[in-house]
Amino acid sequence: MTKVLIATDKPFAAVAVNGIREVVEGAGYELALLEKYTEKQQLLDAVADADAIIIRSDLVDAQVMDAAKQLKIIMRAGAGYDNVDTEAATQRNICVMNTPGQNANAVAELVFGMLVYGVRNFFNGTSGIELKGKKLGILAYGNIGRNVARIAKGFDMDMYAYDAFCPAEVIEKDGVKAVSSTAELFSTCQIVSLHIPATAETKNSINFELMNSMPKGAIVINTARKEVMDEDGLQQTLEARPDFKYITDIKPVIDAELKEKYADRYFATPKKMGAQTAEANINAGITAARQIVDFIQNGNQQFRVNK
Repeated sequence: MTKVLIATDKPFAAVAVNGIREVVEGAGYELALLEKYTEKQQLLDAVADADAIIIRSDLVDAQVMDAAKQLKIIMRAGAGYDNVDTEAATQRNICVMNTPGQNANAVAELVFGMLVYGVRNFFNGTSGIELKGKKLGILAYGNIGRNVARIAKGFDMDMYAYDAFCPAEVIEKDGVKAVSSTAELFSTCQIVSLHIPATAETKNSINFELMNSMPKGAIVINTARKEVMDEDGLQQTLEARPDFKYITDIKPVIDAELKEKYADRYFATPKKMGAQTAEANINAGITAARQIVDFIQNGNQQFRVNK
């Protein structure tokens, strides 16, 4: 019998697990569950006879794949997949898929929750500013970026976006101004929201030069990946510009130092919060299960992310 393993250090909500079980067992497959595991060996043991695996932020590397002799598909319940060694998966003829769009609204709403908190000076009792009429830059115009733009309209913000892979006309049909480069986006916008993946090209790409070029009262919101930030450049910007704020749901390596020195202009959530809603949890989990069934039964690889 085909076996599907849910392996989650940070478990799905019970209602999401029930929904996944309904899809998997409804297809005639077996469902196994590994939650809150503390040792990698537990994962290695659990995947030994799995044909498919559903993960969240869990690390799946070559060692895990080698322990899973029957594994055909790794399903990342969420958009980002840099926690999976896609090259190793390709070498072993394992399909890797994500569930794009299922967490997009949750992340976009978090952006504005943190942004309001930031422009109101972290609710410290002092006067802040309003979002109406401010220039918002959206770096990458995928599912999350488009939801950010949708919400920004309600705040009556002036929206700009840059995405090297999205045509300008697609961006502008949503009432968002397309710019020609990351540098132009930063130099134009007082507020920039990051939605780029962590790739060889983007890691450490948000540097001092970009952040220092931003207009007065600059704010950078990062709900993407920790690795895209040049942390030395971030600290340099906070030091050089008393008007600059950095807000994120991914703690930098230098979190403690930033908290100590710039507590009035820096905020990071205790853990990554973008997909931490009941709706996103359920949507991503059940979608992952459906994609596994469709892949095994019909060979559908629409959301494959490895070659």
